[in-house]
Amino acid sequence: MSLEELTSDEIECILRQAAKFKYETSNPECQTDYLKGKRVVNLFLEPSTRTRIAFEIAAKSLCADVISISGKSSSLTKGETLKDTALNVQALGADLIVVRHSSPGSPLFLSRTIDVPIINAGDGAHEHPSQGLLDIFTLRENIGCLEGKKITILGDILFSRVARSNLWGLKKLGAEVTLAGPSTLVPRQFEEMGVQVSHDLRESLVDADAVMLLRIQHERQSSSHFPSLSEYTKMFGLNAARSKWMKPNAIILHPGPINRGVEIDSELADSKRAVILDQVKNGIAVRMAILYLCAQNSEGYSKNV
Repeated sequence: MSLEELTSDEIECILRQAAKFKYETSNPECQTDYLKGKRVVNLFLEPSTRTRIAFEIAAKSLCADVISISGKSSSLTKGETLKDTALNVQALGADLIVVRHSSPGSPLFLSRTIDVPIINAGDGAHEHPSQGLLDIFTLRENIGCLEGKKITILGDILFSRVARSNLWGLKKLGAEVTLAGPSTLVPRQFEEMGVQVSHDLRESLVDADAVMLLRIQHERQSSSHFPSLSEYTKMFGLNAARSKWMKPNAIILHPGPINRGVEIDSELADSKRAVILDQVKNGIAVRMAILYLCAQNSEGYSKNV
């Protein structure tokens, strides 16, 4: 359900399994049919490209049968409740259900309603745990152990579920986290979660080992939190010139979708500093690990993973 609830040992367990799957899927002689005969249902009630496709590929890579349902193609458009939709999906033989929903807590509600494992693929502005795990996996591949490393998350923190999952996961693995952006999107209250808050772009970049950029979450904002996108870019957009403030070996991450020319310019997004496509690739192995571990422990196992 969230990285806030997981221990560092549990996070390490998932990452080890992901590393194993990444190796196995790159070697044709290795078998990965661990979920053969299982049925995975992707219940995506919010738009998604990377997460939905990655869960589909992950499940198929484990030889599971995969069914994907979107909000527009479900009976939710006819007034059916989320609970009844999920109960019907369970009755149709789902072994695992991956849920994305705009309301925080929706996957947790379903996990207490039905009898198969529920995996949170993003719930409102609450959390996006699989994204947080793949980001951490990518960070460790590139900068090693995270203990003592300085990670800056820059952008729309207030409305970002990705930021929250990364915040919890990174802190549990010993990283020092700085949240940066305009004061309207990065209020000082975040300091109560054990992180630093900065409203100065240069200050937040100079000592970071990695910078994670976030897009502006317009769909979750009820009012404007800055004058215009051009004003945001002028103050907090990352470009080639500003990247010189960073350490020479510091890397850049972005969960996507990228708004080129807003939070990052194209030159930098396509540069060797950026590991954005590595994140996408690693998302398959991480989600394979999540599906596999949930399926392995589904009998008599707490579904709040």
